[in-house]
Amino acid sequence: MSEWLPLPEPAYSPHELMRILIAEDDSILADGLSRSLRYEGYAVDVVNDGSSADSALQLQSFDLLILDLDLPALNGLSVLRMLRQRQSSLPVLILTAADTIEQRVRGLDLGADDYMAKPFALSELEARVRALTRRSAGTGLALLRHKRLTFDLNGRTARIDDQPLELSARETSLLEIFLSRCGRMISKNQLVDLLCEWGEEVTTNAIEVYIYRLRKKLEPSGARIVTIRGLGYCLEPDTGEPAAA
Repeated sequence: MSEWLPLPEPAYSPHELMRILIAEDDSILADGLSRSLRYEGYAVDVVNDGSSADSALQLQSFDLLILDLDLPALNGLSVLRMLRQRQSSLPVLILTAADTIEQRVRGLDLGADDYMAKPFALSELEARVRALTRRSAGTGLALLRHKRLTFDLNGRTARIDDQPLELSARETSLLEIFLSRCGRMISKNQLVDLLCEWGEEVTTNAIEVYIYRLRKKLEPSGARIVTIRGLGYCLEPDTGEPAAA
């Protein structure tokens, strides 16, 4: 995977009232997650051990906890157990490098809301975060609309008018990234980071191929992914005005 690059400030903050706590002792992973979620408009706090996570959860209100199970000082399952013993209904997304059935069952039985095994694609984690924070906010909004295109965030399926749009897994993730950042520039390297699983290699040349294929499939919808020369790509806003020359 390419090196994490600085992200521009978001053009808007749709989640400005949403605060997320990340409890992760891998500093590189924690930094990547926090910067990505801040770019999405969330307020993000990071702790690197279980004891600090438990203290933060008692002192501050959050809308979501992203919890690594293998934390020092106090493991993630203990943090989760104490959180639920306090009768907290805070949504919890568990991260773990050891994805076993027994561990998943134990975490879910203790009150976790979702589970992701490392390595994972950042775009999938972002989608799960959106689903959990929507649930936390009490909204069922699950459709992104752009011109004649709709995208179901839960089923991760796209339609043009009422016709299903056949997309590969990569194209689906790419479309979700552009729709959730409509009107905002995204560089090739940022797309690599968002599309790849941790440790997976995807070249910027491959990104160009995915975008070419996606553009062709989106043509009937009127949605346009424009190239910003020397910078990256942008999904043209639904205003009738071009996003870039």
